[in-house]
Amino acid sequence: MNEIRRLLHYVGPYRRDAVLGIIFVALETSLELLIPLLMANIIDEGVASGDTRYIFEQGAIMLALALLSLALGLGYARFASRLATGIGAQLRQAEYERIQDFAFGNLDRYQTSSLVTRMTTDITVIQNAVSSGFRPMVRGPVLLVMGFIYAYVMNAELAVVFFCTMPVLAIFLGLITWRVAPLYRDLQTSMDHLNRVVQEDVTAVRAVKAYVREDYERDVFHGVNDALARISTKTFSTAVLNLPAFNIVMYTTTVLVLAVGGHMVMTGAMGVGILTGFMSYVLQIMNSLMMISNVFLLLTRALTSVRRVGEVLDEHPLIASPDTATALTEVPDGSVEFDHVSFKYSADAEEDVLEDVSLSIPSGATVGVLGSTGSGKSSLVQLIARLYDATAGTVRVGGHDVRSYDLAELREAVGVVLQNNVLFTGTVRENLQWGAPDATDEELLRACEMACADEFLDRIGGLDGDLGQGGAGVSGGQKQRLCIARTLLKRPRILIFDDSTSAVDMATEAKIRANLASIPDATVIIIGQRITSVMDADEIFVLDDGRIHAHGTHDELLATDSIYQEIYASQMEHAQEAAAAGALATAATEGTATDAVLGEGGEQRG
Repeated sequence: MNEIRRLLHYVGPYRRDAVLGIIFVALETSLELLIPLLMANIIDEGVASGDTRYIFEQGAIMLALALLSLALGLGYARFASRLATGIGAQLRQAEYERIQDFAFGNLDRYQTSSLVTRMTTDITVIQNAVSSGFRPMVRGPVLLVMGFIYAYVMNAELAVVFFCTMPVLAIFLGLITWRVAPLYRDLQTSMDHLNRVVQEDVTAVRAVKAYVREDYERDVFHGVNDALARISTKTFSTAVLNLPAFNIVMYTTTVLVLAVGGHMVMTGAMGVGILTGFMSYVLQIMNSLMMISNVFLLLTRALTSVRRVGEVLDEHPLIASPDTATALTEVPDGSVEFDHVSFKYSADAEEDVLEDVSLSIPSGATVGVLGSTGSGKSSLVQLIARLYDATAGTVRVGGHDVRSYDLAELREAVGVVLQNNVLFTGTVRENLQWGAPDATDEELLRACEMACADEFLDRIGGLDGDLGQGGAGVSGGQKQRLCIARTLLKRPRILIFDDSTSAVDMATEAKIRANLASIPDATVIIIGQRITSVMDADEIFVLDDGRIHAHGTHDELLATDSIYQEIYASQMEHAQEAAAAGALATAATEGTATDAVLGEGGEQRG
């Protein structure tokens, strides 16, 4: 019932179409039910008495009723179509808006492929159920009730046959519906898996080809495709059992009606016209039951899809702005404070990702965060913009708890360049204007210059250069620099760079760091794997297993902290080895060239 109520809720502005559609179908069905009565009169009165005029009069009435029914049917089709597309549009809009309200924690509960399936396939199933099922949903019960009434009026004894056979059909259809309902949910879940594999394969097509894993991906797709085929076969082979069940009951009813009715005709208790008209009602009543059966199957699948869409709509956003009356709408400065903060991604996780973290960053400072992979660096900075909420403790920005700010205002004041850089299909200009929709070309170019993106901008067509789908037209380092430029255009009070120069060479990274240092009054937090990324920071925090292991300047940590010393020694050793190898290669090249010149000279002297 909750699913039905949800559907009715989203009828919204299409209530008029729904009401008119119901009226048109009910009238159409009522008019059609008069035709067997007229046909019985033609046979028993017109044909029996040879009254041609009466036959034509009744025939003309039947034709008029048929044409009027046709017009009502066309009107219904228009209303039903508008209703179905309207409900689909409303559900899609509601689901999309709900997803936009989700926090990262909400999105962690759903696979992307599942959200896409729910917004496309599931809503299409609902639309089809409304458009295809609306008419039989109304027509079936009307035919059933009115047919029984007319049949009873024509002959009460024959009508008893229906009361004996209908419960049998109802039991058959109930069992089939009960069996097929859970299969539809499995079917949609299997569709989720298929979409996930296709999405991953298309997104990672370069990696697939680079590792020559096409055969492996084909096998993976073959597996999920076969699984979908199996569950589809099982589901629909169960669903179509309603047809043989219907046929068994229909033919049994027809035989019983003909046997009883034929005996009554032979004894003179009933006329041939009555039996003919009654048989028409038999077919119409059985047809109505078939319609109701199909509607049940449509509704069973549609309600499964409504339930899946409803799971998204009922998902409560884990992070939301406080009440408008109490929410802070301005971040006064870029100071950041963690007060005994602990964090884990899910409530049932065994261990915290961050544990009892306390730190203070003054406004305008440049801070580095260093640590091994999995130490909690990215989790730490995501709490500042309230992409996640701390499990325990308090995170303050500008001296206030981040939970006291209007969410949009807080995130406007915090610019984050995440590890996974995302560019959207479109031009450079369209992507940069995510940071500042009203930015002028001069401001866009200045941001590109600050992020060292101006070095390649002309080669990709300038600001109007097309980046391709997801930024496929630029390299990883170029993508990172464009994302940095986009963030700089926000002019936030706090700039967070989460390993966002990992694909950039060290010389370019040094230029970007120098440019960032020239930004006035902005707090800059740099997460890096390389010491060179953070060594010039005012203060460096070293994370180890979710805790602050040490903090201080580069020189202080190099003198006192074992983890920092180990990272420094490892990275500097690799850098020295790479430099030495480069020098040897250069010397060898130069020596070979000198030998060639001397050799040529020797030959000439010889």
